[in-house]
Amino acid sequence: MVKIAPSILAADFLHLERDVKLVNDHADLLHFDVMDGCLVPNLSFGFPVMEAVAKIAAIPLDVHLMIVNPDKYIERFAAAGASLISFHLEAADEAGKDVSEYISLAKSCGVMAGVAIDPDVPVERLFPYIREVDFFLIMSVFAGFGGQKFIEESVGRIAGLRAEMDRIGTVKDIEVDGGVSASNAKALIDAGATMLVAGSSVFKAEDPALAIAGMRF
Repeated sequence: MVKIAPSILAADFLHLERDVKLVNDHADLLHFDVMDGCLVPNLSFGFPVMEAVAKIAAIPLDVHLMIVNPDKYIERFAAAGASLISFHLEAADEAGKDVSEYISLAKSCGVMAGVAIDPDVPVERLFPYIREVDFFLIMSVFAGFGGQKFIEESVGRIAGLRAEMDRIGTVKDIEVDGGVSASNAKALIDAGATMLVAGSSVFKAEDPALAIAGMRF
């Protein structure tokens, strides 16, 4: 069954404890979008917020690092309570680093390791790492801001990645982040997605619990 991962980037920070407890009761993962203002044009939050949330989170913490030099911080995020950590392939490119080194580092910290890409990165660039990673994160909007419109071509990219996994006989999770809601969840799942990140469609909904249920197919 698909896992739903509400992003606290869209939560009410004046009532963050309330929103985390809501997610505990109805979702499968709690997604953290960590931005540094360098790899992406925005800032979000870091260790203090995550450490506070970890004290009340009853579900795994899924950390999406949209930062340069993620290798400097993977160990600290793992220690702060992350169960899954993804980093951007573009960050490895920018640093001239081997993606496999980042994957190995995350695994050595005892977390599930994921590789993320923006919509303008060919999905085929992920193929060499299928056997190494625990999951992939396909951005269905450009990383950096919440509330963007879903990019429809993302469905085909997910299907292409799933087809390559099927070809080599390896099954790994595919997470999708950006503009995800009940209106496109079934198409994403049918294409091969197994984890759906949803921010505004959950926390801005009149009934967040119902919004989460509406993405399960």
